[in-house]
Amino acid sequence: MPHCHSRCLPACLLGSLGVSGWRSSPCALWAVEAENPEMAESYMEKLSFTLLDAITDKEPVVQEQVCHALCSLGEARPREMLRACDEYLRQHDKLAHPYRALVLRAMEMVLSSHIHQLDKDTASIIILLASSEMTRTKDLDCDWQRAASSVLVAVGKRFISQVMEEVLSRFQPGVLPHCSVLQTLARLSVSNAFGMVPFLPSILSTMLPMLGMAKQDALRVVFCCALQHFSESTLEYLANLDQAPDPTVRRDTFASDIFSAYDILFHHWLQSRDAKLRLAVVAALGPMSHLLPSEKLEEQLPKLLPGVLSLYRKHAETFHVSKSESMSWTSPCDRWALLGEGGEPKSSPAYLEQSLGQILEAAVSVGSRTLEVQLDALLVTLHTQICVPVESSSPLVMSSQKEVLRCFTVLACCLPDRLLAFLLPRLDTSSERLRVGTLQILRHIINSAAAQMEVKKPFILSSMRLPLLDTNNKVKRAVVQVISAMAHHGYLEQPGGEVMIEYIVQQCALPPEQEPENPGPEGEDPAAADSVRAISVRTLYLVSTTVDRMSDVLWPYLLEFLIPVHFTEALTPLCRSLVHLALKRQEAGADAFLVQFEAHANLPSPYAVTTRLLVVSSSPYLGGGRGAASLRLLRVLRRSIHPSLAQPWETAIPLLLECLEEHTEETLSLKEWEEKLLMFLQDTLAVVSDNTWTCQLSLEMRKQLPCYNGVPQEKNFLYRCVGTTLGAASKEVVRKHLQELLGAARYQQEAEHEGLACCFGICAIAHLEDTLAQLEDFIRSDVLRKSSGIFSIFKDRGEQELEKVKSALILCYGHMAMRAPHELVLAKAESEFLRNMFQCFNTKVLGIKVETKDPALKLCLVQSLCMLTQAICSSTQASSFYFSRKAELVAQMMEFIRAEPLDSLKTPLRKKAMLTCTHLVSLEPALEEQAQADVIHGCLHSVMGLLPEPDGAAGGCRETLYLDTVRALEDLLTSLLQRNMTPQGLQIMVEHLSPWIKSPKGHERARALGLSACLLRHFLQHLHVSALVPFHNLGLLIGLFSPRCADLCPATRQQAVDCVYTLLYLQLGHEGFSRDYRDNVAEQLLSLKDGLVHPDPAILFQTCHSIAQIIAKRLPPDQLISLLLTMFEGLGDPDQNCSRAATVMINCLLKERGPALLEKVPEIVSVLRSKLQETQEEHILLAAQHSVYLLASQHCAAVVSSLLGSPLPFDSHTCALWRALAVEPNLTTQVLGLLLEKMSRDVPFKESRAFLLGSTPHRVATLLPLVATCALYEVVSAPASGTAVQELYPQLFVALLLRISCTVGVQLPRNLQAKERRGAGTALARALEPCSSAVDALRALLLRGGSQDVVQCVELEGGWELLRTSAGHEEGVTQLASAMARCAGPRLPLVVKTLVCTQNSVYEIQRVTSTAFLAELLSSNVVNDLMLLESLLDNLAARQKDSSTGVRRLVLRGLANIASGSPDKVRTHGPQLLTAMISGLDDGDDPHGLVALEAMVGLARLLDLVEPWDLRLVLLHIAIRIRPFFDSEKVEFREASIRLFGHLNKACHGDCEEVFLEQVVGALVPLLLHLQDPQAPVASACRFALCMCIPNLDCEELAATIHKHLQEGRSLHFGEFLNSTCKTLMHHFPDLLGRLVSTNLFYFKSTLEEVRAAAPMFTGFLVLHAEPEQQPQVDLEQLIAALQLLLRDPAPGVREKSAETLGRLVKFA
Repeated sequence: MPHCHSRCLPACLLGSLGVSGWRSSPCALWAVEAENPEMAESYMEKLSFTLLDAITDKEPVVQEQVCHALCSLGEARPREMLRACDEYLRQHDKLAHPYRALVLRAMEMVLSSHIHQLDKDTASIIILLASSEMTRTKDLDCDWQRAASSVLVAVGKRFISQVMEEVLSRFQPGVLPHCSVLQTLARLSVSNAFGMVPFLPSILSTMLPMLGMAKQDALRVVFCCALQHFSESTLEYLANLDQAPDPTVRRDTFASDIFSAYDILFHHWLQSRDAKLRLAVVAALGPMSHLLPSEKLEEQLPKLLPGVLSLYRKHAETFHVSKSESMSWTSPCDRWALLGEGGEPKSSPAYLEQSLGQILEAAVSVGSRTLEVQLDALLVTLHTQICVPVESSSPLVMSSQKEVLRCFTVLACCLPDRLLAFLLPRLDTSSERLRVGTLQILRHIINSAAAQMEVKKPFILSSMRLPLLDTNNKVKRAVVQVISAMAHHGYLEQPGGEVMIEYIVQQCALPPEQEPENPGPEGEDPAAADSVRAISVRTLYLVSTTVDRMSDVLWPYLLEFLIPVHFTEALTPLCRSLVHLALKRQEAGADAFLVQFEAHANLPSPYAVTTRLLVVSSSPYLGGGRGAASLRLLRVLRRSIHPSLAQPWETAIPLLLECLEEHTEETLSLKEWEEKLLMFLQDTLAVVSDNTWTCQLSLEMRKQLPCYNGVPQEKNFLYRCVGTTLGAASKEVVRKHLQELLGAARYQQEAEHEGLACCFGICAIAHLEDTLAQLEDFIRSDVLRKSSGIFSIFKDRGEQELEKVKSALILCYGHMAMRAPHELVLAKAESEFLRNMFQCFNTKVLGIKVETKDPALKLCLVQSLCMLTQAICSSTQASSFYFSRKAELVAQMMEFIRAEPLDSLKTPLRKKAMLTCTHLVSLEPALEEQAQADVIHGCLHSVMGLLPEPDGAAGGCRETLYLDTVRALEDLLTSLLQRNMTPQGLQIMVEHLSPWIKSPKGHERARALGLSACLLRHFLQHLHVSALVPFHNLGLLIGLFSPRCADLCPATRQQAVDCVYTLLYLQLGHEGFSRDYRDNVAEQLLSLKDGLVHPDPAILFQTCHSIAQIIAKRLPPDQLISLLLTMFEGLGDPDQNCSRAATVMINCLLKERGPALLEKVPEIVSVLRSKLQETQEEHILLAAQHSVYLLASQHCAAVVSSLLGSPLPFDSHTCALWRALAVEPNLTTQVLGLLLEKMSRDVPFKESRAFLLGSTPHRVATLLPLVATCALYEVVSAPASGTAVQELYPQLFVALLLRISCTVGVQLPRNLQAKERRGAGTALARALEPCSSAVDALRALLLRGGSQDVVQCVELEGGWELLRTSAGHEEGVTQLASAMARCAGPRLPLVVKTLVCTQNSVYEIQRVTSTAFLAELLSSNVVNDLMLLESLLDNLAARQKDSSTGVRRLVLRGLANIASGSPDKVRTHGPQLLTAMISGLDDGDDPHGLVALEAMVGLARLLDLVEPWDLRLVLLHIAIRIRPFFDSEKVEFREASIRLFGHLNKACHGDCEEVFLEQVVGALVPLLLHLQDPQAPVASACRFALCMCIPNLDCEELAATIHKHLQEGRSLHFGEFLNSTCKTLMHHFPDLLGRLVSTNLFYFKSTLEEVRAAAPMFTGFLVLHAEPEQQPQVDLEQLIAALQLLLRDPAPGVREKSAETLGRLVKFA
């Protein structure tokens, strides 16, 4: 810790603390008295008695703390504390027993830690007290008397003679003693055996006659307990004679007395009916048996052992206490007698088993022959105990079982043959309980009696035969545990050990989800409830890795389990164990060829191992990660598989493992992983390059195929492995193996078709001719004939199965075409591939071709044709290939497509058929026009009408299938368009799509627009214009797509924009521009796409308008009329959004290109009139409202006046008329000016009282300003009003802002209220509300005035809603001003100028609103940039004397905002700002103190920025003024004042005057205590203030403490922090102790419970770390009295801390 310069506090401060005159104070008088030890002792007594009085508190936590406090007193003054407790207990004779027990417990704790400091006199007093308390009443109270006994035991550790003198005085011959006396003697023997054993002969001589006098079973129990402990202590003493004080003590010394006691206990008490007494007797007989003379023990054993065993038979449910976790005693004495030293049940609660074990050990130690006679009875009884079902895994139960097993160990060591002869036959029983218990015993003796069992290994192994067959999970677990023990002791190396290993592997192969059949109850041992598989897996791995002697047993034996399918689930643990064993052998220097497969007949071949491990690796994450485990095993076996694979696999396998480590089951692509494995196999074959080895591997793979019938994924992968292997084999091998594959395939399993086909496809890469020949031979056989005379291997297969055979064969041709060299496929495409595929597909019956109806066969044909045509197209000679059967195939595909259901998509047949057509379209010869039209129409009809799937109805697979199908349709239409890349060809495509584009169904329109966009993009990408030719159908196409920009579906809108965008570039291409040319106008369409997503119709149609403007700029003149005529047709679109978009675009085109339409005006007007007659839709009618503009151009005032007479609320036609007036800027300016005049002409509201006199008046809006506001909203909402709004922006903004302020809470006139009630629930009612109408108008003004960002900012913060409410209006104005300053700075000068003129308004609310707006502007630097700062300051300063409290408060806020907006100007205006703030602190006209609160907040912001000299003048005044607020009941006042105090300290760092230091010291206590303030903001403010204050005290250590505990982001441990702080304060500022304590006393009466609890804690820590010479500063009388009061506080936490502090005052006592 850095050295801290202890600062000497100024003399003036020390004087204020009263340090100089301390000797004349009451504390000084106390100090004089304290010099007298008797006086110090009197204060110690006072502290002790104060705490002892609090011991009766009802809260356990307070009682505990009182005890701790008493212990603290005892730590410092053990003698005084113990005497005080003695005196208190004697004085309070009637104190309740629980409280007496607490006092005694505190005494015992002090004695335990300070026994060596205890003087003899005090010890005598304590002994007498404890003895008296212990025997005070004959009615036993276990806790009380035990506490008294514990005191005696604690004293007895040093003063054993005095304790024994007192206890023995209450243990007189001929008189039965108190139970607690006996118990104390027993406990003394346990705690101080060396001190007690010398007393035992006399104790036993006194006790023996009493045994016959004891008639009560409870007392007899205590005698038994005492004898048990006496015997145990004696045995301990005798076992450590070298350390004993009297080494001459011998066993014979006690033998006679112990035998006498044994005689009574065994022959009399053991026959009692009381089960608890019998239990106590048995517990005592165990250790007593070791002290009996040898001859007596031998004499008694024939009676003793049967006597103990009889207890099991008679009362097994009573004495088997280990199976129960509860002890229910009839008397406290019983319960106490069986408790250990700490009051808990003794460590060996299984008394019966423990005692029996001790008796057996004693019998063995003397070489007794009685055991042989009693052995059968012993074994039966003990075996029964182990086999009793265990209901709990508590320590009691575990201890009981350990004791029973210890008995078996004793017997196994002396009589192993008899024991095994008893146990092993019981393994053949059918009882689960007996078998599990026997196995448990067997495991134990294998481990604990290894030497005796060595020669019995074959016998034990043979006896495990029947348990291995048991299917019960509990038995299985027990068997696995026995096998584990056998492995560690060499059993598995014996003949028959392999069976045990196989059993472990079988259990590892159990399904992972299989759990125990009968799981145990809650609380059962987790190991016992674990699954058999999990235990077996752990056992196999541990035996493999930790038992060295098992290496030769397991290797290479475990390899035999890799291949059998029923061991699949065990592969992962098997592979891990084998890898470990192999690596261990390599490290030991074993031969490089780890496995000699030929030398072990039962081992699988290297080909079988390779195949098995490779196939299971295809599902790498199953079985707990068997992919990685299998690959690691392959890696270590590489030399054994083939010598040449050593280096290649050493490189390749780690790469595969790395891939698995980088992915998870969810992220790994199974297809890519299988390709990696196949490539690994292919590389392996290339490295080996041995046809014989390859042939053997292929043969093994084919042999293992049936093993995977239940796992199609792995079987298909194995098929692919077979194909890969055959690809490297000779032709003879290929033909033979392919023939066998075709003959053995399970065609009825459709999942296997893909695997077989992949096998043929991969094989065809190198052996196309052979695979084709083999398939053709197979087809020519009798397989595909529908004849009753078929005699072949397929003769028993029906027609349905034949269809499956055909499916597989067709699929084989498809995969062969896809994978084989494409040039070879091209030559055989029609002659072999197509011929054989259709031969399989079409069956002839009596010479007539019959087409199949099997959908699976159809799908296989389409898939194969798709692969074939794709292979043809991929050939380098595809362009010159003439496909004579092209038209036939296309027709066949279309037939399949038409047969598919139109309402669902379940198979990929549609997709595959369209892909096939796509490939065929590009081949020669070209399709006829009608055939093309049929293809287009048929495919569109099949796909476009598919209904969208409900969310979650079919999952991701169905969605993927749909997307792939649509993508296939796109590819088909694109390929057809590619054959005719002309405007006419494009027009044909669009004509086919047109009905779907105009469909009333949204999903059909979306698909059609998506296809159109795709076709247009393709057309543009492949556009080649050799000469400047017109794009004659541009107008028609744009007219079709552009209204769709307003489709109900947002995705459709964006696709429509894409279509228009592409069409414009097509036009530019036809005009001669290059393909990479980018037109600025056309590019604007892309930026408009985002607006189409917006749900607001106004934004949507504004975007449509913008799109129309772009179209108008780039549309050739000759296309304009065709475009307009097409859009006029669009007015009747069933989608009203598209119809509206058409009207918007028509108006835009008329506006932009009207002069060019002079000759076409009649035609256009005619069309408009006809459309208006056809529909009464509002959006179409609005298109004709432009005529209002002409009228208003001539008679503006009259039009405005007339419209103002329209009834409220405005209907749609009236709104449209108002908006029509905004067409031309000059006209709009006039209209807005007139509306502003109307708004200000009348008062905003009138006050109206209700019928009851004296009721609060209601404010009712006047009609004319309200109508004008609504009209203003309509005008500024029109897009064209922007110019006029810009011109009148300041006037409009200020007028609407003040209009909002004076309509908050204002009601509608009564006639409008009725309309509002009738329109409730509609949007009209809200719009008519006075304040809302003004807010909406202001928002519209900002949007139209180019201040969209302002609107968005206010919207994000909820400001618009706040403006409408009385409570939030001020905050809403602040947010509006902030947004204006950030986003509309250039507007502010004129706005401020206009707003300042309203500062003298007669309406207070308007003055508050304007002041709030101006005040917030000062928080932005923009006022400085715009040179508004001085004027705003002057204006606000002038409002300091305003009669409104709200205005004065906002003035202070505005002045403080300069710290944020213009911090560099604060120094210039510092005196003025500080004066204003201090004036606010002293504001006497504010009853709620809100002005003062604002002043404190403002000062906190300004202090860091003002001139130090300016601050120095007012520093003390501010500190004194804010100090009372530290303890305010209002949270915000506490937070603001404390935070300001922190800023005051921060501002004067390094330059703190002594007079201010007084304030710092005075604030320490409240700041530290309020860290516990229940309000987080106050606690946070205290953290800040303390961090700022402490540096002024010039103590580095204290500053470091504050920084460590109060740094930002760290949670505070208050007790630890306060302790460290007080330690530092007392070390460096010891003279502050008195003042800090007295200040804390003030907070003892705080209203905050947390602060009341913290104050005594603070005091306690100060005392803890103060030096004794500082005690004169503290008035202990006053402090103790205050703490006594706190001990009666209603809050338990306060009482607890008070007790803790009282305990620490011992330092001054």
